[in-house]
Amino acid sequence: MSTKDFVEKDYYKVLGVQKDATEAEIKKAYRKLAREFHPDANKGDASAEARFKEISEANDILGDAKKRKEYDEARALFGNGGFRPGPGGAGGSFNFDLGDLFGGQQPGGAAGGFGGGLGDVFGGLFNRGAGAGAGTRTQPRRGQDIESEVTLSFTEAVDGATVPLRMSSQAPCKACSGTGDKNGTPRVCPTCVGTGQVSRGSGGGFSLTDPCADCKGRGLIAETPCEVCKGSGRARSSRTMQVRIPAGVSNGQRIRLRGKGAPGERGGPAGDLYVVVHVDSHPVFGRKDDNLTVTVPVTFAEAALGADIKVPTLNGPSVTLKLPPGTPNGRTMRARGKGAVRKDGTRGDLLVTVEVAVPTELSDKAREALEMYREATESEDPRTVLFESAKGA
Repeated sequence: MSTKDFVEKDYYKVLGVQKDATEAEIKKAYRKLAREFHPDANKGDASAEARFKEISEANDILGDAKKRKEYDEARALFGNGGFRPGPGGAGGSFNFDLGDLFGGQQPGGAAGGFGGGLGDVFGGLFNRGAGAGAGTRTQPRRGQDIESEVTLSFTEAVDGATVPLRMSSQAPCKACSGTGDKNGTPRVCPTCVGTGQVSRGSGGGFSLTDPCADCKGRGLIAETPCEVCKGSGRARSSRTMQVRIPAGVSNGQRIRLRGKGAPGERGGPAGDLYVVVHVDSHPVFGRKDDNLTVTVPVTFAEAALGADIKVPTLNGPSVTLKLPPGTPNGRTMRARGKGAVRKDGTRGDLLVTVEVAVPTELSDKAREALEMYREATESEDPRTVLFESAKGA
């Protein structure tokens, strides 16, 4: 969750309780809404699933006394008067990013990391640091998120696949062990005293923090800069990892793999890996949500008289479908359980569309039979209703 969402979302409104609600009232409201919007009770309802996630998120914050206290303090400071982020606001608003105030946290960081971020906000805004001893501690830094792409065959997308991905990202420099110093002995930055941040006044008794320009936010300065990373402590690194793509993935889907991105600094968590999936087409089968599709040609006689027809399935034995007499061209039938894999492990269906095949060449015997059929049905005109409807319109 981003720090901006943490401040701006009204979790009390989500649960339908007052801001002074007791712990028991919050628990009761959560249980009632969770039963109502639980995915098991609303299968296939995406809006109910989103509402359930929102309710769970609200309960996670308001149901924890410490998180609730931090949430209330943050909203009181940023969301309810005082000053509000954004350009052009009234009442002396400032133009800044909440992500800068919250200790440089990025969206997608480790869950439950609100405490440290808020402490940095309050300490920096009112210029009351934790003392010189605490000020010399360099802060952990989360690794960057990485985005990659992979192309799967139609079958791999339906059944799932493990694919190798070669990724390039910033990682601790191996030449200097991430110190940035050729000899591995960097010194603490005298400007920020190792914090990686400096305060600047913004008027009204407030001070905001910026990354230190001298050490570029690292808190350390290399006496003898490493020739590989030029003193940054980070270098380009390539690695290959095996990534499991879940069954039933669709074309264009973006998959998030937590903690599989670039390594963090100074004990910080790794970033996330986002994989964008591209799916090749199949010469026979198509895809419609969790269902597969296939068009099967049939003869006029099979459509008119009815027949048992064999239909291919993806990576499995064929199935036999009963074609009822008088089946029109374009009718779709269903072979249950022969489609794509769903999230719960079950399979969708195979949707079979009938296409009456018109022969381009006829044998003498076939032509004679069709001529006899035409004579037998000469009095029937399928376009009669069409003309009558056109006149009456």
